[in-house]
Amino acid sequence: MPRSTTAATITTSPDPTDPPRAPHRWWILAVIALAQVTVVLDATIVNIALPSAQRNLGFSDGNRQWVVTAYALAFGSLLLLGGRIADLFGRRNTFLIGLFGFAVASATGGAAPNFEVLVAARALQGVFGALLAPAALSLLTTTFTDPAERDKAFGVFGAVAGAGGGVGLLLGGVLTEHLDWRWCLYVNLILAGAAILGGLLLLGRHERSAARPRLDLPGTLAVSAGLFALVYGFSHAESDGWSDPITYGCLIAGIVLLAAFVRIQSVVANPLLPLRVVLDRDRGASLLGMLITGAGMFGVFLFLTYYMQQTLRYDPVETGLAFLPMVFGIMAAATSATVLLVPRFGPKPIVPGGMALAALGLLLLTRLDLDSAYATDLMPGLILFGAGAGLIIAPCMSAATLGVRADDAGVASAAVNTVQQVGGSIGVALLSTLSATAGSNYLADRQPTPDALAQAALRSYATSYRWSAAFFAVGLVATALLFRPGARTPDPTAPPTVHA
Repeated sequence: MPRSTTAATITTSPDPTDPPRAPHRWWILAVIALAQVTVVLDATIVNIALPSAQRNLGFSDGNRQWVVTAYALAFGSLLLLGGRIADLFGRRNTFLIGLFGFAVASATGGAAPNFEVLVAARALQGVFGALLAPAALSLLTTTFTDPAERDKAFGVFGAVAGAGGGVGLLLGGVLTEHLDWRWCLYVNLILAGAAILGGLLLLGRHERSAARPRLDLPGTLAVSAGLFALVYGFSHAESDGWSDPITYGCLIAGIVLLAAFVRIQSVVANPLLPLRVVLDRDRGASLLGMLITGAGMFGVFLFLTYYMQQTLRYDPVETGLAFLPMVFGIMAAATSATVLLVPRFGPKPIVPGGMALAALGLLLLTRLDLDSAYATDLMPGLILFGAGAGLIIAPCMSAATLGVRADDAGVASAAVNTVQQVGGSIGVALLSTLSATAGSNYLADRQPTPDALAQAALRSYATSYRWSAAFFAVGLVATALLFRPGARTPDPTAPPTVHA
């Protein structure tokens, strides 16, 4: 079927103002990408600022994790609710409210006079991030309905989503070293302000859900509490171990609550996350791919940051610059995959191929030593890993939202963000435990001399890379089996997708 016919069958333009807005869709993409950068940066930029913030505000090492955990808990547990709010009350309004609230929370955190205010601001960032992130992705889904344009748009968006963590490390290092740690939060005012202005000018006052069904309160409570318990359990495992009663109690409670949520979704009239959204075979494969990537990427960002700064003695700016080849690899692979490869071959060979490249890059990193050279030892692994991540993230984001009904776009987008967030929490907790165990085992029958401690650190880092590579190896097999062969086109009999 000719592309123009396909696009016509899946796109409805009942509003005569739609055609004048169409020429601005690439500017809308820029606004959405800028908003995504605002959210993604905060996953890593604050980590660089933590030592300076701790010295300035005087909080303990034990409390330090809450600056990161408060954001993750609020963000991860409220994403599905944020996605459904976007579907029910309008993606534009939810997008702008999320941006404005995120900026206010960032300003509050930047001006925090004490630890308590900083943690509260980080939690508030997570709340508004949970509104913003799914609204941004759903706006992208409903703005670009032509298959060729959609591929290009998702290539750009996937590149931004994948590279944001590395950019955050660089920007955090520059701001902390040359200005102040508080600017790692204040910078969001600039980014969010520009995105708000662009959103007000470019985003039309598009539809809310026509039927306006009631919000699924039992499902909302079950999934929010379940995700909170799951993320908290994994975060607690990182600091207190897997045998701690709070750790396994939270994990068990999270699993039970999420199982109850699935049951609720199968019986209620207006489910928060309709099961049709996640039971599609390609969509399920995409969500699994994002879960594994979220878990595995922390093996690079977290432990390579420690390696560069503690072993190679890089300063924060040098550490951020060292990640740039990986960032470029993600961007180049993401755009190439969605524009050139996926339209021709479909995601089945591309995503598993990305898993293989990411695993190979991680295995190269296991060879790092106390005096490894950047150009010959570190950079090749970073480039391979970045290319692999780019081949996974953008195609999975696109496939996870392809063909969803207009009134499910927000919650489908939220599902993508949720599995990535939960994957990150799993990755940090599991890899931290495995790496710490490897380091302790190395020192068990040795004197803790400086050289032995350095070698133990190398052993712990290498262990995290191997396990991350194992995650991607599992992902290779799973996505190769689950994805349907061939390029996937939207179903012309599906309900129409409306413009943003």
